[in-house]
Amino acid sequence: MTGKEIEKKEKVYEEDVFLETKEDRRLLPNVPDDTQKRSNIDRRGKGRLDDSTNVNDFIKASESGIRYKVNYKVKVIFENNGVKGSFYCKGIDISMTGILLEIYNEEDREKIETADSIKLNFEIIPGTMPEGMEMTVKTEAKIARSKVVDRGKALYGLQFKEELSIYSRRKKDGYILTISGILLFFITAFIVLMRAESVIYFRFNKWLYLYSIIAAFFLLSRYLFAVFYKSIPIDTKFTPGVTIIIPCFNEEKWIQKTILSCINQDYPIEKLEVIVVDDCSTDKSAEKIKEIVHKLYEENDFKVKDRLKYILMKENGGKREALSKGVLEAKHDLIVFVDSDSFLNPFAIRNLVQPFKDSKIGGVAGRTDVANTYTNNLTKIQSVRYYIAFRIMKAAESIFDTVTCLSGPLSCYRKEIILENMDSWLNQQFFGQKATFGDDRAMTNFVLRKYRTSYQDSAICYTIVPNDHKVFLKQQMRWKRSWLRESLIASKFMWKKEPLGSLTFYIGVMVPVFAPIVVIYNLLYVPIVHRIFPTTFLVGLLLMAMLMSTVQLLLRKSTTWVFGILFCIYYEAVLLWQMPIAWFTFWKSTWGTRMTPSDVDAQLKKDKKRLRKARNV
Repeated sequence: MTGKEIEKKEKVYEEDVFLETKEDRRLLPNVPDDTQKRSNIDRRGKGRLDDSTNVNDFIKASESGIRYKVNYKVKVIFENNGVKGSFYCKGIDISMTGILLEIYNEEDREKIETADSIKLNFEIIPGTMPEGMEMTVKTEAKIARSKVVDRGKALYGLQFKEELSIYSRRKKDGYILTISGILLFFITAFIVLMRAESVIYFRFNKWLYLYSIIAAFFLLSRYLFAVFYKSIPIDTKFTPGVTIIIPCFNEEKWIQKTILSCINQDYPIEKLEVIVVDDCSTDKSAEKIKEIVHKLYEENDFKVKDRLKYILMKENGGKREALSKGVLEAKHDLIVFVDSDSFLNPFAIRNLVQPFKDSKIGGVAGRTDVANTYTNNLTKIQSVRYYIAFRIMKAAESIFDTVTCLSGPLSCYRKEIILENMDSWLNQQFFGQKATFGDDRAMTNFVLRKYRTSYQDSAICYTIVPNDHKVFLKQQMRWKRSWLRESLIASKFMWKKEPLGSLTFYIGVMVPVFAPIVVIYNLLYVPIVHRIFPTTFLVGLLLMAMLMSTVQLLLRKSTTWVFGILFCIYYEAVLLWQMPIAWFTFWKSTWGTRMTPSDVDAQLKKDKKRLRKARNV
């Protein structure tokens, strides 16, 4: 059976749900236009981002102009000469500044056109606007434009009196801050009190209570340190040369969108290039790459031909080989790695490079949000996990400039560091087995040996997460194997870093490694042997889960916050038990989520084994 035949056997999974943005008539709307033919915000935008521009206002204006396709039931409340009335119509697209209504009834059209005042009442459904914007809206508006379409249908563009981002903060911030603040206080207090109990009973079981105290200290310290984290603000004068490298293997569905997001950056065009490396894909990825690249070459005003190219590898060499091929072709001093199913925010690169003003910084991780959050419960769980993993865990590590994983979806390195360690990276072995995944953690370790690593929360990308439990579990197993391998390697030199940063690193390695043993002891040994129900242990787990969810509610104001509790339950019931398996299978080189050569070989071996058994029967 060939690799292609194996891929055809793969299950067709649930269709993902994404934010639907209204397509811009321009292919590269965010790229600075040196010809001055247009602005680089939108058709209603002003100017360009330069030394005299207020950066925050510019980015806010750009984001406010993004229009999302929707299908809302909108109640229009109008008043005309003191007479009030209302009718319902459909909202078909929305932005932070206004909404487009579709009205068929001629009588309703006359009412809205002659109204002295207009109020709108509608619900922002989760998944139709950026996460955290879901709410019921009651706001004043005015007609900005109108157009009569065929069959009597008319479109009315209404401008909100108050931008939705401001409306959301005014409406939601007060009670969310109060509720989450109270919850955080009591949750933290209970956790501290429970650990105080551990000190009291320490003499009865030293190792168990010592673990409980250390684990609580570690988790609470992550949230505490994250409070003091701040992204480095944009300095418009600091725009070092950047080469984005996109390694691709069997990503025909998303590769074009990834390439567009990387080239469509608000960054000086002479200082940004993009290199796509196809690692001998067995699907139509190469064709899709050629198609979008040649289409972009037609954008003559942005020097695309000089700064976008693709490489088609003749044989599959693996992700590291593809990345290194791109590095050797790069002409700039900063190298950005972007996964082929990840999409950059238009200001991601401008934000990502800012920490490199410090010469001691060797690598920077951007923030990765989930693009398909609202597909199902599994993707919602991952959305909360991703946000906490980056905004809390990486932010806490960044306080000490010791971010231990510059994640694959979006990370930036000094080119000289990659070149210096390229041979070791490409030929990395662990217990005699070639390392085929965990490329991001491995490169991060090479950086951390001599340099510092940072996290830039304002540099945002969006990635697609598995929506199927089987695929998700395979991904998590691969990640645990690479985490275990690279954590052991990092343990050899992390003691040289800042004392508190290195201490929390070693604790962070110890806690998940011993977690399965502690859970078995508390949930099985104690109830069976001592006939004691593990109330304290279960309450502790619930409090930690509530802590994650409450922080998600506080920082993101999203309806997904409750899925933080569900993630912790899922972790304890399922994901936790992958760690013991990872201990004894770290040598495996299969990805599990895509048919790499290693996966094809493994599948062929399984098929041969089944065939032999069938013959023997």
